Amino acid sequence: MAERGRPTKYNEAMQEKADDYLTTYQKDSVVPSVAGLSLVLDLSDSTIYDWKAKHPDFSRTLRNIKKKQEAELLNKGLTSEFNSTIVKLMLHNHGYSDKVEQDLKSSDGSMKPTIIELVAKSE
Repeated sequence: MAERGRPTKYNEAMQEKADDYLTTYQKDSVVPSVAGLSLVLDLSDSTIYDWKAKHPDFSRTLRNIKKKQEAELLNKGLTSEFNSTIVKLMLHNHGYSDKVEQDLKSSDGSMKPTIIELVAKSE
């Protein structure tokens, strides 16, 4: 069964343009992004992710964009070149968080958890 819809714009030239984005994004963006790539290629985000699923080279390019973005955010966030609040928000998309977990046990074991037992009412 033939695919429906418009023929794909994906070809070697588009792949090269996507790969070039990693070295040229600085003229338009502070960090590389899927949004920046979609502007350069004049494609929708859904097409970008469709190509990611269908074309291994394009998937590699997107992975490299994400890794380059993460590295730039970390490096420039640590040197205060980037706004720390924005870095924190963007690094959340890379799996970073500042969640604090508290353990409610005492160091000497004197605090015990409260156990509540529910018992069915007998008739």
